[in-house]
Amino acid sequence: MTVSGVRVHVDIDATPERIWEVVEPVENHVEWMSDAVAIRFLGDQRRGTGTVFLCDTRIGPFSLVDEMTITAWEPARRMGVRHTGLVTGSGDFFIEAIGDGRSRFTWEEKLEFPWWMAGPLGAFVAGKTVLRFVWRRNLRALKRIVESGR
Repeated sequence: MTVSGVRVHVDIDATPERIWEVVEPVENHVEWMSDAVAIRFLGDQRRGTGTVFLCDTRIGPFSLVDEMTITAWEPARRMGVRHTGLVTGSGDFFIEAIGDGRSRFTWEEKLEFPWWMAGPLGAFVAGKTVLRFVWRRNLRALKRIVESGR
């Protein structure tokens, strides 16, 4: 039932610090993640390890509330999350300088789907096709935002 090895990346004409300015405010992820409809924090913490939030997620006709906890927080380098809702697993954003003021943003996820979401078949289809397509589109949107200076 696990989708492992779902990994996408994009090269961005910006420093890791500039990319972090856009990625660090978790509540703004809805601006570049087409599948994230709304983000609601549980508690007062908004940044750093231990931050807990709900993300209303929609892909096509499917929607769910994804509960996440930030597990890694390394400014301008890495943000990690643990998914504890209906879909469980972990995910990471990595930012690395690749030279000439450019950086690579990598998104990795390992997710488990419940049996009623088609178990292993659903995990395979979601990971190898749908999620990869959606996340690549999200990274193109992130790139546009970062490079435009918004």
